[in-house]
Amino acid sequence: MRAVITGGTSGIGLSVALTLGKEGYDIIITGIDKENADNALSELKENNINAEFIYANSMEEDDVNQAFDQIAKQYDSIDVLVNNVGGLGGRQKFDGMETSFMRRVMALNFDSAFFASRAAIPLLKKGTNPSIINYSTIAVTSGGGPGAGIYAAGKAAIEGLTRALAKELAEFGIRVNAVSPGTIDTAFHSATSRDVMETWKSGIVMKRFGDPSEVATVVEFLTSTKASFLTGEIIQVNGGQAFI
Repeated sequence: MRAVITGGTSGIGLSVALTLGKEGYDIIITGIDKENADNALSELKENNINAEFIYANSMEEDDVNQAFDQIAKQYDSIDVLVNNVGGLGGRQKFDGMETSFMRRVMALNFDSAFFASRAAIPLLKKGTNPSIINYSTIAVTSGGGPGAGIYAAGKAAIEGLTRALAKELAEFGIRVNAVSPGTIDTAFHSATSRDVMETWKSGIVMKRFGDPSEVATVVEFLTSTKASFLTGEIIQVNGGQAFI
């Protein structure tokens, strides 16, 4: 079995790589941070996981196509694509938002998943129990925090992409689902002070932040045969944050 994880060099992506690797997948991670990649590969190999890194900026169409061309030259198929790349990209309110900022955030969150999914489909068609996993966010339902509206909009587009791909790819046996994390304790929130972050717990039913491994285990379930009748779903992983 073989899984490609975009941006899998740290955070939730690396946790997914470790979880899938321990389930027997060979791991291919992409990204742009060579230092993080080296550290990730070391950790994966310490856990006896076969892993490799391919440099690719997921926001750049040519980079993504070249990465999957390289994968196709090495392997006949892949079984899982995890579109892990994404992020806030900064904060700007709509009334003063620069067009360049809007396009950058959309490229980070939507274009990255579109480019990778399109490039991966021919390889997934030849895979075993093939699956694509996208990432949404709790911000889709909340509208996002101050200045994070375009991030919420980009992830809303991901939810639409997930369902559209699920419909289009079902005839090939490719399932497409998404996980929607709430507040997970990763470097994603590093721009926010810890004191401010602690106040967020009052809005979470379980009164704590999630761990990356708690997202990774849901991803692993969605890729497994246990989820064989699930497609087009958006799975919330937020400790009850969505319904307070």
